[in-house]
Amino acid sequence: MAEIRNYTMNFGPQHPAAHGVLRLVMELDGEVIQRVDAHIGLLHRATEKLAEYKPFNQSIGYMDRLDYVSMMCNEHAYVNAIEKLLGLEVPVRAQYIRVMFDELTRILNHLLWLGTHALDIGAMTVFLYCFREREDLFDCYEAVSGARMHATYYRPGGVYRDLPEAMPKYQPSKWHDEKETERRNSNREGSLLDFIWDFTERFPGYVDEYETLLTDNRIWKQRTVGIGVVSPERALALGFTGPMLRGSGIEWDLRKKQPYEVYDRVDFDIPVGVNGDCYDRYLVRIEEMRQSNRIVRQCVEWLRRNPGPVMVANHKVAPPSREEMKADMEALIHHFKLFTEGYCAPEGEVYAAVEAPKGEFGIYLVSDGANKPYRVKIRAPGFAHLAALDEMTRGHMIADLVAVIGTQDIVFGEIDR
Repeated sequence: MAEIRNYTMNFGPQHPAAHGVLRLVMELDGEVIQRVDAHIGLLHRATEKLAEYKPFNQSIGYMDRLDYVSMMCNEHAYVNAIEKLLGLEVPVRAQYIRVMFDELTRILNHLLWLGTHALDIGAMTVFLYCFREREDLFDCYEAVSGARMHATYYRPGGVYRDLPEAMPKYQPSKWHDEKETERRNSNREGSLLDFIWDFTERFPGYVDEYETLLTDNRIWKQRTVGIGVVSPERALALGFTGPMLRGSGIEWDLRKKQPYEVYDRVDFDIPVGVNGDCYDRYLVRIEEMRQSNRIVRQCVEWLRRNPGPVMVANHKVAPPSREEMKADMEALIHHFKLFTEGYCAPEGEVYAAVEAPKGEFGIYLVSDGANKPYRVKIRAPGFAHLAALDEMTRGHMIADLVAVIGTQDIVFGEIDR
């Protein structure tokens, strides 16, 4: 009797390589994939509908929790949309701070992607290295916002507050004596900008370490070269953006093609791939980390030389200072009104997009003149990438499916918004 080789199998939704609540129904011929049907909706968080029931400012925190690896980039798109509606002019210092933190967030995202992608394919050490660097960047998040991940630091009209002049320090403990604590605090003696500058000095060497472990590694190349190939034409037709599009050889980056904030004032290159496979997308993201490091250094240099306001002076959208509230009852009223009722935006519709680490993250906002949006629609880059999973994996083995999911860098918070 002939052996039956065609069968259907579930991958997820509780699978260590699913990168979220992803259920795939795979039709297989032996171990070769014939078709993949992605089932989403198991997470669904109704972010768009929740945002329509809250004043504009009270939804900023929801944006952090969409792609919870690219927190400030999500906030950036949302506050940009509100600023377009209100016609706000953001102070230049605040724009540089936003660009700097966007790029630190890009590095944060790519570090998690690299660590988990390598772990999925079988490399353990890279994961530990990447999380070592992420700790330093989370310290930067914590220094400006008080939160290590979900910062809610960007505001319509600028940022929550200026950069701190001192970094939190480690305290001696039973695990670390005074000498060891002093060593760990050696790069925390100055301001946040000094700490970030020290990180940018060290980071290229760390990226070299990752490349030493992976780039010419025979097993890594066997798992990624020629896997999940997408031609430039198909990448465009499928709605790819970010490293997924650039990995297929299309030089498209909103920071260059449709510059926002001060991206037209900083110098950086757009890395592109040649073959459109998992290996090329790996190389693109590695080079993006180096380019982000380059942008951050330029921002630090500018911010050191140019003090100034980081928020618009309009008290209808920005809270007054404590000194103003103590001296002026009208300022106190503005404070309470802003945090309870918010502000009304003029009628209209806007679309604001940023080059998030995973691709084009966009916010389509419709206002009917009330103090909350009439409609919010989020354009999540991972949604279009996941839709192409079937096409990218047909004819590959089940093990290759894990590599393709890793190279897509999907996070379900934004896909199942």
